[in-house]
Amino acid sequence: MMRPMSTRDVPITGEPIRLGQFLKLADLADNGSHAKDLIDAEEVTVNGEVETRRGRQLADGDIVAVGTEKARVSLAR
Repeated sequence: MMRPMSTRDVPITGEPIRLGQFLKLADLADNGSHAKDLIDAEEVTVNGEVETRRGRQLADGDIVAVGTEKARVSLAR
């Protein structure tokens, strides 16, 4: 039986943040090139939808997933 994926909050200091930047910040990608490769391979979803734009603007509450890892954009308070 598969374990449900847990979503961890990743605080950002200001909105919006680009998808490529967030992938690196959330440790879902090793670097910008890796983020680009993941996006190009259609391995990244935002709020459950495949996202192919590295420059996609993310806002507070958006959930980004790569494989079994999920991270939620969370404004630092």
